[in-house]
Amino acid sequence: ENKDLGADNGLIGQFGVGFYSAFLVAEKVVVSTKSPRSDKQYVWEADADSSSYVIREETDPEKILRRGTQITLYLRADDKYEFSEPTRIQGLVKNYSQFVSFPIYTWHEKTRTIEVEEEEEPKEGEEPKAEGEKKKTKKTKTEKYWDWELANETKPIWMRNAKEVEKDEYNEFYKKTFNEFLEPLAYTHFTTEGEVEFRSILYVPGMGPLNNEEVINPKTKNIRLYVKRVFISDDFDGELFPRYLSFVKGVVDSDDLPLNVSREILQESRIVRIMRKRLVRKAFDMIQDLSERENKEDYKKFWENFGRFLKLGCIEDSGNHKRLTPLLRFYTSKSEEELKSLDDYVENMGENQKAIYYLASDSLKSAKSAPFLEKLVQKDIEVLYLIEPIDEVAIQNLQTYKEKKFVDISKEDLELDDEDEVKERESKQEYNLLCDWIKQQLGDKVAKVQVSKRLSSSPCVLVSGKFGWSANMERLMKAQALGDSSSLEFMRGRRILEVNPDHPIIKDLNAACKNAPDSEDAKRAVDLLYDTALISSGFTPDSPAELGGKIYEMMALALGGRWGRAEEGDVSVEAESNSEANSNSGESPETEVFEPSEVIAETDPWTTD
Repeated sequence: ENKDLGADNGLIGQFGVGFYSAFLVAEKVVVSTKSPRSDKQYVWEADADSSSYVIREETDPEKILRRGTQITLYLRADDKYEFSEPTRIQGLVKNYSQFVSFPIYTWHEKTRTIEVEEEEEPKEGEEPKAEGEKKKTKKTKTEKYWDWELANETKPIWMRNAKEVEKDEYNEFYKKTFNEFLEPLAYTHFTTEGEVEFRSILYVPGMGPLNNEEVINPKTKNIRLYVKRVFISDDFDGELFPRYLSFVKGVVDSDDLPLNVSREILQESRIVRIMRKRLVRKAFDMIQDLSERENKEDYKKFWENFGRFLKLGCIEDSGNHKRLTPLLRFYTSKSEEELKSLDDYVENMGENQKAIYYLASDSLKSAKSAPFLEKLVQKDIEVLYLIEPIDEVAIQNLQTYKEKKFVDISKEDLELDDEDEVKERESKQEYNLLCDWIKQQLGDKVAKVQVSKRLSSSPCVLVSGKFGWSANMERLMKAQALGDSSSLEFMRGRRILEVNPDHPIIKDLNAACKNAPDSEDAKRAVDLLYDTALISSGFTPDSPAELGGKIYEMMALALGGRWGRAEEGDVSVEAESNSEANSNSGESPETEVFEPSEVIAETDPWTTD
């Protein structure tokens, strides 16, 4: 008859899988139903252990309903009557049927305050008064009573037109649905139509996760899936959002999915794949709008909380690089206090600059003082500072932005485009012998030694090979709990020592190379130069104690006897002679001060006549 009348067969209340789940908690189920058009009431009754059921007409006048349907569950004793607890029932209704279009009431115990009149008790020593003379006073009492309470108060605001919903309503809905106390940074409310139809509200939370587990684990309960306003699940493993967007919270309501949707259906459903694609696109639009707001503090707060997630997206989702890259923010050599976008960087590039330069380091302070920067800063070329562990891998996965390549300034073959080729050729010819001599001293520690194009004030720097790990990456890989020493050695790549031909130390070594190539002092200086370059370039020395010994030895050579240090046996003699001289002259001796640059050793093996 329902089919003939064209009734809505999509209603949940049809006797399907949902109804028979009642037998999971009940040993007997009784359904009484009465149409307002009929005087007869029918009863359907079945036991959990029986394969048959009974349909009969209700004959007990006390059980006759006015109209409607009443379902009675005779609960199993082995559940300890858990589902008879009002709080348990109310919790289930709020979780799964909070947004069902019809009201759901639960029978709940409540309290109320009432006023009652009581007769005053006689005080001690007073005679009891007659009935008519007793005074009555009003008092308040709290009494308990049972009544129906609406369990699904919150209305599904995603079903309304976005233009009709106020910002406060969105914020209130967010706080109630996700038990949050902070307002969201941004939200978007949209309806998708076409081959797949669904409604959704997405939010960017006001605060990021307190630990890194939520970044690693895609299983979050941030997206609540509804089918026809009935809650289905919030337990997803990347079906609706990729891992790097798992911080986005929201509700998704679809009429196209079946009510008995399972994990297998979600994984294989074409509808879900289309929904995921559109949800990701809308999430990016929401974050892009947030980045373009006049109030820059909002996006700054977002970046502090969720910047790592977007960088993870650069590694895991190459298909969305065009949407991710404009959202990235970095400190630069020209903006050490404020984060800068790649769009701003490209806009401020010089006419001859063909690449986006970056330097990976463990902190902003070490990046600012790195020797790799010297020539670029001198030429007014801006450099990105990658100071978080994930930054370098993220940038390497991007490769280019707006047809500009990303170039690591700590790697070999750095081209700055406006080099003086004549001067460069002359320097190479002049210091070619020195480079070969230093390479001979260092052996396998370096792949080669060459004249540098990137230094202006440091004597030398140690750069990585084009295809090997940088110093920063090597440090990170060493720190891995499951790091493999053999792969570490393989991926470490070549190390190239670059020397600055304009630095006094290199000029002195050049003189030593030509005039005293076998000098032990010169060889010690080369070893110390390499170890110092190792540290200043961000690498870790193989033996810190050995390096410390070399530095102490050099300090002893530099400081030896400068301030008139005396041996132990000569101290008393010197003191006596000084006191006699002072008493004879009657004047305090004037100390002659030398600048460090003026102090010259008595015999300088590298000085030519």
